[in-house]
Amino acid sequence: MPRSKPLTEAPPANADIQSALRTLDAGSNGIAAISAALHGPLGAAFAAAVALIRQAKGRAILTGLGKSGHVARKMAATLASTGTPAFFVHSAEAGHGDLGMITSDDVVIALSWSGEQPEMKTLVNYTKRFAIPMIAITSNAQSSLGQAARIVLELPKAREACPHNLAPTTSTLMQAAIGDALAIALLEGRGFTALEFANFHPGGKLGAMLKHISDLMRSGDAVPLKPLGTGMADALAEMSAKGLGCVVIVDGRGHVAGIITDGDLRRKMRADLLSVAVDEIMTANPRTVGREALASEALEILNSAKITTLIVTDGAKPVGILHMHDLLRAGVA
Repeated sequence: MPRSKPLTEAPPANADIQSALRTLDAGSNGIAAISAALHGPLGAAFAAAVALIRQAKGRAILTGLGKSGHVARKMAATLASTGTPAFFVHSAEAGHGDLGMITSDDVVIALSWSGEQPEMKTLVNYTKRFAIPMIAITSNAQSSLGQAARIVLELPKAREACPHNLAPTTSTLMQAAIGDALAIALLEGRGFTALEFANFHPGGKLGAMLKHISDLMRSGDAVPLKPLGTGMADALAEMSAKGLGCVVIVDGRGHVAGIITDGDLRRKMRADLLSVAVDEIMTANPRTVGREALASEALEILNSAKITTLIVTDGAKPVGILHMHDLLRAGVA
């Protein structure tokens, strides 16, 4: 029986790493070229594009083919999630009924590295016929697409990471980068807030990070609470009953005065601990957070202060308590 040919050995790991580094270097050079171009004519065109999209009564319609189409689809998703209504229309499908998705109030953003894709002709002609403004993102302002557009974001020509300079790699990274730049400029220009962002991202870990603290906190009888002057024996009983390793201390107006945690007990352990008032043991002016703050904000406070519990307040009054375990259960941490 003839012996089978041995499998081709994989190239050494360092060759793979060198390939990866060349790819990343090519991408970095492409991004650097865009940054440099923004200081010149591309900057003026970029500002005009942002203004055109912001002033549109309708939506941003992203279109493209092939790899540019994939980038356009991602760009539409990023714009939509950051406050700019947008969706993707496939250039080749547009002539088969999808042109009806585009209105005269919209702005078309067309991606094509060469600017010479014949499949885009139907959509381009449609924008001309109904005076729909179009922004072209291309590397060739003199292309058919560039000539038809009201505004051209001409990206600097760059070599693909592919050794044959064929597979779209650097070019698609550059398209994605300029798309992100547009989305963030529009976001910042309209003052899009984290709370608005939360409305569009209710799912996944990002959605959990954007939940309001009021959705996660313990409230009512679950909050360990005692007034100033309470004996430590009663305070410890409250801590044990509520199982959060702390007790919130309030003054005569019901405002937060301090907190006693397991750590305070260890640091201030003394023979007469159970006979003194909470006033002597508590940490005054503890960390608090408003009930309408986001879970991501609470996580940042807990991590930076190296604590596990936050008092949730409405004004100066405690309305809840948030433990790191609550964030873990919600998928925030």
